[in-house]
Amino acid sequence: MSVASFEPVFMPVGVLTAALQELTPRERRDPDPDLAVEEWLDFARELEVECIQLSAALHPERADVPAEAMLDPVANTLDLREPFTRERARRVEAAVRASGVEIADLGYFDDMLHWDPEIRARKREFMLRVFDAAVLLGVPAVCGFVGRNQRKSMDENLLDFEESFVPLLQEARARGLEYRVEQCPMPGWTVGDSFHNNIAYTPGTWIALHRICERHGVGDQWRIHYDPSHAILMGQDTRSIFQYLKDEGYGFLITGFHVKGQVVDARGLAAWGYGGQTLERGDWKDGRPSPDPADQGKAWAKQSAICEHELPGTARHDPLAYLQNRSVDWLDHQLAARELLELDPAKTPLIIEHEYGPARVQDKHALKPILAGSIAYARHIDRAAACMYALQHRVLPAQDIPVQGTGRQPYRS
Repeated sequence: MSVASFEPVFMPVGVLTAALQELTPRERRDPDPDLAVEEWLDFARELEVECIQLSAALHPERADVPAEAMLDPVANTLDLREPFTRERARRVEAAVRASGVEIADLGYFDDMLHWDPEIRARKREFMLRVFDAAVLLGVPAVCGFVGRNQRKSMDENLLDFEESFVPLLQEARARGLEYRVEQCPMPGWTVGDSFHNNIAYTPGTWIALHRICERHGVGDQWRIHYDPSHAILMGQDTRSIFQYLKDEGYGFLITGFHVKGQVVDARGLAAWGYGGQTLERGDWKDGRPSPDPADQGKAWAKQSAICEHELPGTARHDPLAYLQNRSVDWLDHQLAARELLELDPAKTPLIIEHEYGPARVQDKHALKPILAGSIAYARHIDRAAACMYALQHRVLPAQDIPVQGTGRQPYRS
């Protein structure tokens, strides 16, 4: 009989800095752009996380989408109105060392296939600045969206991806970076009827896009930053998604996680189904899209009419909701990741993404215990999963002891 030691491997826990958009007030940060990064790293140290996902975005004065039109406003914690320099990098690196908090990756979430050539070029130029900043900071990856050309069909978007997005991945390859795609379909990004406005929204499209990337030698740059909230939005469950990737030979694609949930509203689902609210949202006026950004923001009813984001730990424990794929089964999420994906847990960040509207208080003192509770919840769930995995897949098999029960099964409803 052989004996295997009990050695659970935990994932590092972090937080996306958009959780507190204006930790550093604009009147202080605009003239001193790296102050916001320093103060967020210090806040992250107080929260006792291992890392942050550093949010970059076009400055509010330069963004093409007003804040009033966004369900979850972004944050330009990393201010790149001017290119990032080696001197700025040294300042941020000093703050990293002082805080003891690493930067897991940089996040810039925008529509990189925007139909307007001028807007697309502006976003591309900014993305290249994000790439350059990642290199100077020694960060291994950039996280973002692909987007969608609203003037073209989904199949035509594959060609647009090949022509316009692959060159971005070639720039990432030249810099030694991964591009990690978050799979949100972004249903309310426009006032049109399309639900899928980020074409990389599900495993079927990840694989189709990866095949294009492979043809151009950038397959190693194309990776997924998986967020289970979007799976819930589309009626999917994490275990089945991970099993599908494994079955198709793509279990290597996921290299990071957003720890954000979704709670489906059964009443809203009864009214609208998983397509979301399709009419009488208020984003159109007099037969045309409203020019008022606040009205345009009502397009998000396509999503918000049927569900609400969950900050991990804030939703009630609901076994029936887990089985119906109406809320994230966090324990099975972390177990399935270890059982089905090709990843190194110790190097796979769990990034808390706070988008639970009622709890998105933008006061540091009030937000701190909310984030602290969610971070602790995510950490302990992961540790429980790591312990179960080590016991069931290492310790017991070494002594030929069977594991009890069946567990959650993929593809089963």
